[in-house]
Amino acid sequence: MDPTDDFIPSYTAGPRFADLDVTGFSVNYDSMSQFFTLGATFAGDIDPQTAGLYIFGVNTGTGIARPFASIGQPDVIFNQAIVIQKTGTGSVGPNALDPAGISIAGNMLTARVPLALLPSTGFGPMQYGFNLWPRNGVGNVNQITDFAPENATVSIGAVPEPATWLMMLVGFGGVGFSLRRRIGKVVTGTVYA
Repeated sequence: MDPTDDFIPSYTAGPRFADLDVTGFSVNYDSMSQFFTLGATFAGDIDPQTAGLYIFGVNTGTGIARPFASIGQPDVIFNQAIVIQKTGTGSVGPNALDPAGISIAGNMLTARVPLALLPSTGFGPMQYGFNLWPRNGVGNVNQITDFAPENATVSIGAVPEPATWLMMLVGFGGVGFSLRRRIGKVVTGTVYA
């Protein structure tokens, strides 16, 4: 969770739009489909009529870019960038993302990014580090409004594989069955005095 209205002090390039104030950020990886799912929430509804875009930095292993030390964020490390526009389009470098994989609903943004567009430079997909920084333009660092997480990268939460889900369901079923059997064996009696 990221606090609301925590625009970084170096942001001086425009109004403080609520859709440029990150309040939550998560990343999941599905090893079966080989897709990352990026999720972000903002302090207000995303408005494509106002200036702004969303940059997701990704460290795939070499993570040598640390361009934000001058604004107090030296531990934001990346070597790839995913750009998502408020209109629901996006890209990784010169490669366009499938617009069907980008969803904007109210103050929430979700994007599915294939592993193929983020090739490893030393890390496995589960080791990749991610950071999000909204901007109101693509110029200087004074256009960056917020970071999530602050001065760090977020690690990936794995989506369980189908076999794991099956084992969990079998386990829950077994617990439920044993509890039901136990309840069925309760002996009731009547005492006469």
